[in-house]
Amino acid sequence: MKQQFSASWVSSKLPRKQRKYVANSPLHTKHRFLSANLSKELRKKYGKRNLPLRKGDEVLVMRGNLKKKKAKVSKINLRKCFVYLEGLQRTKKDGAKVNVSFHPSILQIQTLNTEDKKRIFFQPVQKKEESSKESQNQKNKSENK
Repeated sequence: MKQQFSASWVSSKLPRKQRKYVANSPLHTKHRFLSANLSKELRKKYGKRNLPLRKGDEVLVMRGNLKKKKAKVSKINLRKCFVYLEGLQRTKKDGAKVNVSFHPSILQIQTLNTEDKKRIFFQPVQKKEESSKESQNQKNKSENK
């Protein structure tokens, strides 16, 4: 098995190779692994199932002790592939409070942060019925001429 990261690597059934691929990948590709599901409304609006998380997105926790909690993303750690949310903290035995880290797979995006200029926003998707009606109208107009 190669020591360095290979962008041309496709996949493997071996879990150790999959873990190594994620662990050795550069930060610009690790950001892709920090994707979370979109809510049903956002899925219909943008026609995408998931998007990479950004600071300022509002998410819903889907699993664990903090299930059904909504919070904003306060920090993203690309090296460890963890997301930290505002206001969700755990107390240690000595009384100190620490932020709880979440893996993006257990989060669902409720609202997107629109202030980020670098984020690519997709055009809202037209419904299939409307687009098919428009194409039929154009065909009818061309036949009538």
